[in-house]
Amino acid sequence: MQGIVKTFDIGDGRSISIETGRLAKQADGSVVVKMGDTMLLATVVARQEAAENVDFMPLTVEYREKYAAAGRFPGGFFKREARPSDYEILISRLVDRALRPLFPEDFHAETQVLITLISSDTEILPDALAGLAASAALAVSDIPFNGPISEVRVARIDGKFVVNPTIKDLANADMDIMVAASMDNIMMVEGEMKEVSENDMIEAMKFAHDHIKIQCRAQLELAAMVEKANPKREYCHETNDPDLKEAIRKFTYDKIFAVASRATAKHERSDAFKAIKQEFIETLDPEEAKEKDFMISRYYHDVEKEAVRNAILDNRIRLDGRKLDEIRPIWCEVDYLPAVHGSAIFTRGETQSLTTVTLGTKLDEQLIDGAVIEEKVNFILHYNFPPFSTGEVKRMSGTSRREVGHGNLALRALKPVIPGPDVNPYTIRVVSDILESNGSSSMATVCAGTMALMDAGVKIKKPVSGIAMGLISDTKTNRFAVLSDILGDEDHLGDMDFKVTGTEDGITACQMDIKVDGMPYEVLAQALEQAKRGRMHILGEITKTINTPRADYKPHVPRIVKMTIPKEFIGAVIGPGGKVIQEMQRETGSTIVIEEVGEFGVIDIVSNNKESIDAVMAKIKRIVAIPEIGTVYHGVVKNITAFGAFVEVLPGKDGLLHISEIDHKRLEKVEGVLKVGDEIDVKLIEIDSKTGKLKLSRKVLLPKPDQNPK
Repeated sequence: MQGIVKTFDIGDGRSISIETGRLAKQADGSVVVKMGDTMLLATVVARQEAAENVDFMPLTVEYREKYAAAGRFPGGFFKREARPSDYEILISRLVDRALRPLFPEDFHAETQVLITLISSDTEILPDALAGLAASAALAVSDIPFNGPISEVRVARIDGKFVVNPTIKDLANADMDIMVAASMDNIMMVEGEMKEVSENDMIEAMKFAHDHIKIQCRAQLELAAMVEKANPKREYCHETNDPDLKEAIRKFTYDKIFAVASRATAKHERSDAFKAIKQEFIETLDPEEAKEKDFMISRYYHDVEKEAVRNAILDNRIRLDGRKLDEIRPIWCEVDYLPAVHGSAIFTRGETQSLTTVTLGTKLDEQLIDGAVIEEKVNFILHYNFPPFSTGEVKRMSGTSRREVGHGNLALRALKPVIPGPDVNPYTIRVVSDILESNGSSSMATVCAGTMALMDAGVKIKKPVSGIAMGLISDTKTNRFAVLSDILGDEDHLGDMDFKVTGTEDGITACQMDIKVDGMPYEVLAQALEQAKRGRMHILGEITKTINTPRADYKPHVPRIVKMTIPKEFIGAVIGPGGKVIQEMQRETGSTIVIEEVGEFGVIDIVSNNKESIDAVMAKIKRIVAIPEIGTVYHGVVKNITAFGAFVEVLPGKDGLLHISEIDHKRLEKVEGVLKVGDEIDVKLIEIDSKTGKLKLSRKVLLPKPDQNPK
């Protein structure tokens, strides 16, 4: 069966194809996107009717990887794909954030977008194709959607921007960002960088948008060939009462504007807004109020959003009384938890993070066992957002997508300043527990993480700070306000959430979501420049508390000493069945981790006791030592024969001490002089050039008998 195919070039002789009409035809829309040997199946299904009293878009986006796509078995006992990995969750979030703003505001039918990796190219990452696949599935469906959109990865390699680079080339990039956009507007940006400038960020976004336009045109051309996509379905998911809407606006707008125009704290402001709504409800007949409760809430929310936005645009003052570029008060503390390896508290306004650092060994590395990515990770960051941080009661369940996403952003922010293995021998785990939240807890995590790492003695290259920027705009009057260090309400009611992290020398990570059409690059440039000033201010507050890593680790941190040995000695250090290494660990109370790296064996010796580390090093040096003629060894007799004794001079290395070399006088048998287990000094006098066997002598170390006794 032949499907409908659209193919387009992305440069350097590479192409992407989108096919529809062959697979999953019972879905409202389905496509297969192919680049190289990587193939994604994307499907979309939406219910015909919306549930009663729904005023939001019930959208679900799920990205999943089939291990068979890469010719692999899933790990674990069941050998079956189970809960999504963090990588799958992050890709799902990337697609969701790009699609969600483009559904019509009055479309509330439950919609499910599923993207599945069905074939995996070892050099082509699927995440850069997931947004294209999802949007194309919507484009060929009858579901209303103000797209299309697409996503691309942009990397800067050797000073040149590359779209959707190979995995191999990506390893050499100093910038790696994902950009989502429609034909006209940037929708989402997320990525990591090695201290790049704000201008570089803007140029990368423009480069990405040029390529996204090509992909959007391809989707429009494909949709034009699909009968089902033309026209889109008709729907009616809202019941409206224009008179009620106008009555709410007339009664509440000025009162909301007045509250928004005076400086208030989060809960005081929330209570004031609720009181205004309640005042209006009390003007209605109780039965009417009860019957139209949902509609009243929806209309009131719209008026509140309009009034708050206008208050900021008119007054140029924030909800809490701050200027547009003013940062909330900050206080910091390190070494708060005495028993942990490193800790810090970072509090900015009503947002607070308590962050800890734990230092471990190679045995603590995280194994990533995905269908596409297999690696060991020695820098881990976890972010927790308990309900009490916002004064709420919620069910505690598993890690949320939001927690995974915020943790990943903070990890990307700090990763560029983590030193390499030559300086940092540890596996590092950073955990941020958000104790209070009113805006940008992920950026608080970055700041607290920086301080906790320095408190732990990790020799980070430079401190990192982060800030969340917002935007309130009115395209009709061409007014806008860029907000530094946004509150939760400003995020909810605003047009942009732009998080930027970096050192004093450049940006290390960013995450941006834009909720309004027609965002000029000039506004983005202003937001980035204002963010830089905010980052520098926050960095100054951090460095007042701690500005350099501690000179040494804390006393209760296990010490790690590295040794490098030739690869051929790894087996000797481990011993048969691990006997040698286990015996060393038991005797010294240390932990020994050995790993083959290239032509060498890299050994980590872990202990709180310096004497234990020295003892292990001495034993390993003996094992890997190469016997040298003329060297005197303190050996152990391992075996007695008629013609001599075999003496172990180095671990696993025996030499023959011939009976004639035991003493100056002639011996009839060995047993009378030596026995198994004796410790004696011997000298290596010869190494057989053909067999490598060692010939030892004891008598050359003994004084010669007097030849002329008196």
